[in-house]
Amino acid sequence: MRAVCLAIAAATWLAAGPACAAGIDLSKPWGNKSGCINKNGQQVYAEDMLLLTDTELVTVTMACTFSDKQIQADGSMTAKAKCEVEGEENQSPAEFTIKRSAKNAKKLVIAGADGNVMGEVSRCK
Repeated sequence: MRAVCLAIAAATWLAAGPACAAGIDLSKPWGNKSGCINKNGQQVYAEDMLLLTDTELVTVTMACTFSDKQIQADGSMTAKAKCEVEGEENQSPAEFTIKRSAKNAKKLVIAGADGNVMGEVSRCK
């Protein structure tokens, strides 16, 4: 009986492993209110727009395409990207940190390489 319980516990743990290891799920878009409104293309103009997908980060003044994403030991994600910034001709390299909000586990916090927080986003509906 004990062996059966251990086998069930091990199977449950192994099945949950990939979901836990993934940490941050970007399979669906995340954004603030205006970011989620614009998830299928620009519908409204808003200075605070923030939209995060599996492949990009978009604000009102820049669009960044991720080239590499790495899950860190603490569950956060670092993402390297090439960004097109409004008013500039060339793409610029950038790095972002994405982690769960300390205030609300259903939200993500996005920060630049310098640690400045760009904002919090929720999963878009």
